[in-house]
Amino acid sequence: MFGRKKKTDVDEEPTSFFGDENDESVEVDEVDEVDDDLDAAGDEFGDESEGPYDISEIDSDDPTAGRDGQRLDLGSVLVPMPTGGQLQVEMAPNGSPQAVHLVTEHGRVTVAAYAAPKSPGQWREVVAELAQSLRDDNSAVSVENGPWGRELAAVTANMDLRFIGVDGPRWMVRCVVAGPSGSTAANAPLVAIARDILRDTVVNRGSEPHPVRTPLPVVLPQVLAEQLAAAHEQQLAAAQQQQVAAQQQQQAAPPAPPARPTPPPRSGESGSAMQQLGQ
Repeated sequence: MFGRKKKTDVDEEPTSFFGDENDESVEVDEVDEVDDDLDAAGDEFGDESEGPYDISEIDSDDPTAGRDGQRLDLGSVLVPMPTGGQLQVEMAPNGSPQAVHLVTEHGRVTVAAYAAPKSPGQWREVVAELAQSLRDDNSAVSVENGPWGRELAAVTANMDLRFIGVDGPRWMVRCVVAGPSGSTAANAPLVAIARDILRDTVVNRGSEPHPVRTPLPVVLPQVLAEQLAAAHEQQLAAAQQQQVAAQQQQQAAPPAPPARPTPPPRSGESGSAMQQLGQ
């Protein structure tokens, strides 16, 4: 059912962020200076023989038909739902979906796709930059070898993280695993769930050009989008009702009694000594 196309079968996209060759790309030497332990993590590409897949590799007419059930179609990625998992949608300030998190009893898994050049190596650059950024925030960071190659594990002040990346044909998938202390260790159940999700994930990059490293758009299924819209309307209605109730409460409150005038001072209580003697 599945097969991997040779990377040479796909047209190359410029390697720089805005399409100017080598303008924003990170050289390997620079990456090694930032994170010398990348090479110690082992094979850069790993030995995983399953997904994530490009949509062109799916023989079925229905790409949502996954290995063990239906995949959730999020536009640029189609991901399987973990058993007992729930969805958590993160919205951008403009109201568009920014990320969809798969929430499990152990923690959260987030799969996102990014535009990338034809030649592999973008994940190597990204993992080095992530490592440096986390270290700048005083987080404990380690680079480990996983099924697809390098994985980045981090312990932050709020949660444990693991970043798993896979280079594909003109796309890169990044999987962020987040949970409480100890939940993102290499042998933890949450990490096993995340890897199983990646093995059955499909990337639909589309044919439109995108600057390298640009997040590919997230599109919610119609049913989910309608549910979010209804929930948003309910929140607005509740906020309006609270505002009206507050205004009515202010109007119904009895007026404050007028302030009593201050009586004038009695004779002899104020004025100069001469004024008092003259009275």
